[in-house]
Amino acid sequence: MAWSIAEVARMSGVTARTLRHYDEIELLPPAWIGSNGHRYYEERELLRLQQVLVLRALGVSLSEVGRILASQVDELEALRGHHRQLLAERDRLTALAATVSRTITELEQSRKDGRPMTGINRPENLFEGIQPAQYEDSLRDYPELAESIGRATATMTDAEIEAGQRERTALMIRLAELMAAGTPADADAVQAEVDGQYRAVAALRPLSAEEYRAIGRSCVENEQWRAAYEAIAPGLAAYQRDAIEAYATTRLT
Repeated sequence: MAWSIAEVARMSGVTARTLRHYDEIELLPPAWIGSNGHRYYEERELLRLQQVLVLRALGVSLSEVGRILASQVDELEALRGHHRQLLAERDRLTALAATVSRTITELEQSRKDGRPMTGINRPENLFEGIQPAQYEDSLRDYPELAESIGRATATMTDAEIEAGQRERTALMIRLAELMAAGTPADADAVQAEVDGQYRAVAALRPLSAEEYRAIGRSCVENEQWRAAYEAIAPGLAAYQRDAIEAYATTRLT
């Protein structure tokens, strides 16, 4: 049995445009192409698409997905491995949800009492599962920048990735405290935090104002990023975006 690209798009939730892109990069070729030029997919291709989507949900970049699928031999064993990863991710999210729930309660009490938000028990691994490689989706209009970040990410050790996650969480907490204090996004204290962010990314490759603005917009437009920011404090994603916009306007143009 075969399904057209439109049917596969409807079943999987992946757009036909994305499926054509997967074909172009040889990640998911169709089973065959009809005389009308339409792509058709069979069971094997649907199973492969499932693996692609599972790996993407786990934060794996497209280039790494291709390498994983090219190296695996047994599909059943690969699915068992993906299943184990998904169960681990489920447990992580359950624990994170409980921590965020406690944080919400403490933030509400802090605001009620008018105290600073320092000392609140927040999750150190809030950004776990949100890898720098995800820049490639948010920066699709800036492929050279996305590629540079992707290359750097591919060479990072687990320890380096964890350290980066902790630093990003610490930064978000500092920004949340500035936001709660009513500090404007273009204030010196906020811009100093943004400058550190900029220098970290610019160390990989010189960064233009428009490229940095695109990263700022991703804080709001990228669903996983926005959820991580908003888990710390409602409105933080937009605050970060506005801070980057101010930085790009005053220091990069």
